[in-house]
Amino acid sequence: MAMLLRTLCCLTWALALAFPTPDHKPHGTGAGGGSSGGGSSWHHLGSHPGPSDPKLASRCGEDGFDAITLDENGTMLFFQGDMVWKGFSGAAEPLNASWPEIQGPIDAALRIHHLDRPDVHDNVFLFKGQLLWAYAEGRLRAGYPRPIGDEFKGVPADLDAAVECHPKECGDGTLLFFKGPHVVTYDLKTQVAKQREWPALSNCPAAARWLGRYYCFQGARFWRFDPVIGKVPPNYPRDIRDYFMRCPGRGHGHEARKNATLQAVLDPCSGLPFRAFSSDDAGRIYAFREGHYFQVDKKTSRDGLHAWPLSHSWKDLQGEVDAAFSWDNKLHLIQGLQVTIYLADQGYRRVEGYPKPIQEELGVSGADAAFSCPHSQYVYLIQGDQLRRVDLNKSPRTPEAPHRLPHSQVDSALCSSEGIYLFRGADFHHYSNVDQLLSATAPSPAQKVAPAFLRCPSGPNGGPKRPPH
Repeated sequence: MAMLLRTLCCLTWALALAFPTPDHKPHGTGAGGGSSGGGSSWHHLGSHPGPSDPKLASRCGEDGFDAITLDENGTMLFFQGDMVWKGFSGAAEPLNASWPEIQGPIDAALRIHHLDRPDVHDNVFLFKGQLLWAYAEGRLRAGYPRPIGDEFKGVPADLDAAVECHPKECGDGTLLFFKGPHVVTYDLKTQVAKQREWPALSNCPAAARWLGRYYCFQGARFWRFDPVIGKVPPNYPRDIRDYFMRCPGRGHGHEARKNATLQAVLDPCSGLPFRAFSSDDAGRIYAFREGHYFQVDKKTSRDGLHAWPLSHSWKDLQGEVDAAFSWDNKLHLIQGLQVTIYLADQGYRRVEGYPKPIQEELGVSGADAAFSCPHSQYVYLIQGDQLRRVDLNKSPRTPEAPHRLPHSQVDSALCSSEGIYLFRGADFHHYSNVDQLLSATAPSPAQKVAPAFLRCPSGPNGGPKRPPH
């Protein structure tokens, strides 16, 4: 495993996209160290329990979970009674095999991921009654357990749920604590707690952040909510077993399996082309296909890889995304003859007045692909074998003279600090910079998209192969 990770490391950091399998880590028994002895697997997907798994009915039943959180490695943890499930498909494990100092059930769980607070960064907190337990790298920190109010002044005991709101999404960083109909927000910087009333979330037994979105869980149902104002968008609640757990006969695409075409669209490893790739200033990288998107950046690779409808992240957005690029903390999504802009801070909010004609916004009639590079004021628009540069700081925006590419056509494009990636079908071509791309007289060697970008194993002939379930 270690050798495989070293082999993938360069590609992972170069693209910031790959999906390596993390090492399994034994967790300590307490502040004094030592192995747990349980040999717990911390793989983000875990093992796939068979139909004879005695805890399968509990995981896939109607009762739901006592607490849900990510651990320090990005693994989703589901707590129920004295058991815990690690990942979306892992088998049940005794809670005290990983955290022997606490007995289930617990009230709430919380991971803090905050670089400006090294004292608590990547700590996992487990709450029960009046007390909390803090774990760093799987070991109980010295001085714990301790009263909740000693750690988070103003936060009540006997909590229902807890979740961290990241700085980009809630200002400087905020913790949300749920108890009955009330929500207490705790500012990590000022250490001030304030009580909120969010009627849309009157009862929240478990809460979690996943793929930049916030969810309240109640039994087998869940609601997505705005972590700043508590608003819930339309079409909720939904069933947790269709999105967060692998359960027999379920999944948010399980009805689509009756339709082979749609099934291939929702399968990241099907080899179908992606119509657009793009990243935003927060480092989130998206791949767009047939009215859906996959979030494929390294930061969320452990959180699972699912196809989501566009409206899940970009309100009211439907149809095909033909091209996309990010600039000035705004994501530009091109659809046919129009472009729509969304502000990336605190969730995606559509800029007033959009969509607008792409001719009016960028001075071109359309685009097959687009890319902008980090810290650059230019966007590069590709149509056919022609590339045109537009200075986004100028008004009006006028495209420069076209340059001929060594490709007759591309499906999508992406630029990162490691270079430019042009996608066509199941392949991509890498160029170290714009100058190398424009000076090329022939395409660079083709590489497979699925294994490099989407955590898909290669098939016998180097093509994509769906991972086993």
